Amino acid sequence: MHPSASFTGQMEAFLDFCRVEKGLSNNTMESYRLDLKRFTGFAKDAVLTEALLRDYLDSLFRAQLSSRSIARHLATLRGFSSFLLQQGIIHIDPTGLLPAPRQWQNLPKYLTGKQIDDLLVAPDVAKPTGLRDRAMLHFLYATGVRVSELCKMQISDVESNLGFARVMGKGKKQRLIPVGRTALTTIAEYLAHGRPALLKGRKSAFLFVTARGSAMTRQGFWKLLGLLGKRAGIFHNLTPHVLRHSFATHLLEGGADLRSVQTMLGHADISTTQIYTHVMRSRLRTTVDEHHPRA
Repeated sequence: MHPSASFTGQMEAFLDFCRVEKGLSNNTMESYRLDLKRFTGFAKDAVLTEALLRDYLDSLFRAQLSSRSIARHLATLRGFSSFLLQQGIIHIDPTGLLPAPRQWQNLPKYLTGKQIDDLLVAPDVAKPTGLRDRAMLHFLYATGVRVSELCKMQISDVESNLGFARVMGKGKKQRLIPVGRTALTTIAEYLAHGRPALLKGRKSAFLFVTARGSAMTRQGFWKLLGLLGKRAGIFHNLTPHVLRHSFATHLLEGGADLRSVQTMLGHADISTTQIYTHVMRSRLRTTVDEHHPRA
């Protein structure tokens, strides 16, 4: 197969397959599109072979992309090759023997217990927006959901009497996550006093809304979290994913098993969840170094 006009056509067919059959999000689709566009520019008129893919991955290393970014490019190419194989366009998967680059060279950042406490009390709960912000922070830390999942939550997704929430994750896969009493209490206060004041009689199925009556957006929450972080004295690298990392790390430190954390995070592969065991080992190493008399 030649990655020229035919390659472009197959690329679009693959993206349509991912959107319709696999139900991937718009953000994932855009990542796939950019990855394949970069590969097309590199491949030009070459035949799709294992040697070509190795040269392409080498070019990514030379461009100093992170191992995680390179792994994402490889995952895109694996998915695309698998699609071409299913369609009978190629007969041998050129990605079959390609090794994945080592990922997570940098451990995920997470907050300490005190930083979490400071962040959760940062919103001004005298205002409707403050009640909403506090409820969002509590829910995010209590469940470890992705920010896109947080913003899509609807009122009917939270079963307060049963203590769990239904979350629609990647690939339109639904999972149930337990929600602690504290988070449910902040949500109840927001629903009673904050949300009605924000909607002003307007209707919305979404749980977390803005003063305009629309659902909170990912970009809006990122900006909001940065402001609340500064108020709590956390000035650098505070993102929704840091709270997700904190949720997982603190659960494992408290004795939770890896499979349960995998289920709550919505990871398809447990190898993705295993990074948090590295975080725990790193902390154990620091503890020994600091406190053992012969460390």
